[in-house]
Amino acid sequence: MSERRVRPALSPKKHSWRRQPPPPAAPPAEPPAGDPAAAPGDVQRNGGSIVHAALYRDGRHVSSPASLAETFRQLREYRGGMAWIGLQRPSEDEIHSLAAEFDLHPLAVEDALEAHQRPKLERYGETLFVVLRAARYLDAPEEVDFGELHIFVGQDFVITVRHGAAPDLSGVRKRMEEAPELLALGPEAVLYAILDAVVDGYVPVVEGVQNDIDEIETEVFRGDPEVSRRIYELAREMVEFQRATRPLVGMLHGLMAGFAKYGTDEELQRYLRDVADHVTHTSERVDGFRQALADILTVNATLVTQQQNAEMRALAEAGFEQNEEIKKISAWAAILFAPTLVGTIYGMNFDDMPELSWAFGYPFAIGLMAVVCVSLYFIFKRRDWL
Repeated sequence: MSERRVRPALSPKKHSWRRQPPPPAAPPAEPPAGDPAAAPGDVQRNGGSIVHAALYRDGRHVSSPASLAETFRQLREYRGGMAWIGLQRPSEDEIHSLAAEFDLHPLAVEDALEAHQRPKLERYGETLFVVLRAARYLDAPEEVDFGELHIFVGQDFVITVRHGAAPDLSGVRKRMEEAPELLALGPEAVLYAILDAVVDGYVPVVEGVQNDIDEIETEVFRGDPEVSRRIYELAREMVEFQRATRPLVGMLHGLMAGFAKYGTDEELQRYLRDVADHVTHTSERVDGFRQALADILTVNATLVTQQQNAEMRALAEAGFEQNEEIKKISAWAAILFAPTLVGTIYGMNFDDMPELSWAFGYPFAIGLMAVVCVSLYFIFKRRDWL
């Protein structure tokens, strides 16, 4: 691979990230179909991680190279052009090839390979390295899916490295190609468009989460036993969502603070301020969701406690009623036991029992039974057993 040509100095005027146009050079009418000097390890679009690679000049699409090596070569030939390379889960060889061609900082390259980074914006010389957390709402499982996007922005190139299904940048590329006057502003305009797409992707997520919270509130007051788990899972997703959106506020304010220093186009300034407003609004909504879920969880815990107290009170009342019935049964059993005891004794028919030959033995036994029964009845009545 031939050496990367020396980059011209940045222009002190607007569009500070764009390459200073060199002396005119006639570009080839049609870019070659392939690069004969490409290394055997170059990954083709159809067989590797290259999602899309395109070259632009003055906001117009010039070519779509099929490999990284071809992209590098054509970028050298199309002077004053810009390369937009999209990768998804690239290999180390691909990232190192890009790092060697575009002088990417080793720390940024390491972050792009490892992924699982927090949203951030870092400047390495003339190259910006941006990490974004995209999100999309999945209707079927009712959950939020997060993806990670790393962006390298230089004077004449934009490299996007996706880790995950979100975001789909094909719509961004199409929208930019349909607005050549915006694309002509250079890599900075592409960065704006990607930021705008990622932030716009938060809108359906916010709407989906709002619907989930409304459903959860209904389930809480309906007494659904599974609602606690749903609240907990949604609260965890909101923590991830907050980690994705909150750093963006500071990142965009950092970009806006460099408007004057880097001569950012006034139109882009307005666009970036609009994106910053949307991010701030989304971040506030997410903060509100977390607070709402915490309040709902507290209310649900209170309702569950009240329901448990009601069930315990009902059990206690049922136990009290059972005790009352047991006392009544026990009292009547004791009353009926007294005459049975007397009758059993007199039914033994021993010869030495003096009452057997007594004329008042029978009335005495009957009277004794009656006295014992009546006495027990009044005793139990007095103690509220009957």
